[in-house]
Amino acid sequence: MDAQEVLLRAREHIKHPTLEGVLGASLIVYILYHALSIFYCLYLHPLSSYPGPFLARCTRLWYVYHLVKGQLPFAVEQAHKKYGRTVRLGPDELSFLDPDAWKAIYGYKHGTGGEMPKDPQMYLNTSAGALSIFAAPSKRHGELRRLLSHGFSEKALRSQETIIQYYLDLLVARLRKLSEKGEPIDIVTWYNVNTYPYTLGPSGFLRKLTRKKYFTFDVIGDLAFADPFDCLKLSKNHPWIDYTFEALKMQTMLRASDYYPLLKKFLLLMTPKETLQGFQSHIELVKHKALHRLGMKTDRMDLMSKMAAPEGGLTQEEFIASGDTVLLGGSETTATLLSGLTFFLLKHPKALKKLVDEIRTTFSSEEEIDFQAVNSLSYMLACIDEAFRLYPPVPGALLRRTREPDTIAGQSVPRNVTVGIYHWVMFRSPEYFAEPDEYIPERWLGQDARFKNDNLAVVQPFSYGPRNCIGRNLAYFEMRLTLARLLFNFDIEATPQIEGWDKQNVYLLWQKKPLQIILRPRDVKSRQQVIDLS
Repeated sequence: MDAQEVLLRAREHIKHPTLEGVLGASLIVYILYHALSIFYCLYLHPLSSYPGPFLARCTRLWYVYHLVKGQLPFAVEQAHKKYGRTVRLGPDELSFLDPDAWKAIYGYKHGTGGEMPKDPQMYLNTSAGALSIFAAPSKRHGELRRLLSHGFSEKALRSQETIIQYYLDLLVARLRKLSEKGEPIDIVTWYNVNTYPYTLGPSGFLRKLTRKKYFTFDVIGDLAFADPFDCLKLSKNHPWIDYTFEALKMQTMLRASDYYPLLKKFLLLMTPKETLQGFQSHIELVKHKALHRLGMKTDRMDLMSKMAAPEGGLTQEEFIASGDTVLLGGSETTATLLSGLTFFLLKHPKALKKLVDEIRTTFSSEEEIDFQAVNSLSYMLACIDEAFRLYPPVPGALLRRTREPDTIAGQSVPRNVTVGIYHWVMFRSPEYFAEPDEYIPERWLGQDARFKNDNLAVVQPFSYGPRNCIGRNLAYFEMRLTLARLLFNFDIEATPQIEGWDKQNVYLLWQKKPLQIILRPRDVKSRQQVIDLS
């Protein structure tokens, strides 16, 4: 067959293509496209010089696999140990393990229009159809934050102390009643930990977990909406709690599936019907609660007062979205930290005894335990900060995206690159801490020579810069008060079931397990409160 005949046959196939021919050509084009894409990412991409796992440098497969598996922060930790301070986690994503990166990524950038923008793939519109304060663009974020900051100021929170103390009265009363049986108590239930309510079952499909959440959800519901959930009073969940977690549970996986649209379709097919129904119910309940708050005529100052006022200038959708964010953020940080802190104290009896002694020698009755008094407990603060270091409520990274070429921790980064600091990795790095995986509150007191070179400033659990968590004061207030009153009223003991409690998966938040402990009530002078437990 000569060349002319080959050309004639090829021309005939082009004029009259067969199904097999079309499929074959499509497959060749598909393979060629991805082969060229991989080659480009590995050798020609602006980030090609940055080290990282092979699949991470040329595809999103490495990232998506560990994200869906719930192991991304731990995989990133191992990658940094192997590749150094700057690691490529995706074709267009870098992770930094350098103290200077906090300011470069999350700080205010003069002359560039504010801070580095958030990665839009991580921060989508909320269920209310609007961007919350968490995800709003720089200018709008500043306006929303100014309105919300009034409610989170120390002065405003002190005026709300009676509300928080009321729920602590309920918590202590409930725990005293339960502890009479001498049986193990899942303290996670009572702190209110916003767990990821689904896990992968043996078949690979999502399986629902059941968990009650009480204290911090009650507090933030009252402070934000002036409309309590009464979980502690009734000793049962409000439906919104379950709906809220069902609305959150798929966010991580759906974010991962954005890289592969076919995966998203499969994920939606395997999503339980109750999950989708719960998500819709969450939307309706958020709107109902927020609209009820907007319609209230009250002089009471709470977290949302300035936002609810007409002069606040918020759209209805923005108010709903921001209220949703305050509810989740305001309950999650405190409850997660208290759970982790309780675990670490039980695993380190010397630290527990030292903290108990500090509390019980400072206070002779519960009446003395208030916001101002707990601020003097220096060892308690060290215990809290050490728990934040080892068990940050958000173990992953709050991702940003460069809008122009930038320099981060001495590294040149082109525009349109996702960057971030993984809290879990930074806070446990042996570069910045002696005995990095050990719970030692003394490192925060500046008196132990072993830790003189520790870089405590790298621990930023509330993030850094103009978008750091506005609820920091509230979190510390709640944690100090709760811990002081719990250890004043009870002796706490570990059970064998707490072993390995801290080995958890991460789906945006920690997938927390029950933390079974024994509470031994003490005969102490209680606050003068009448609590109806009927």
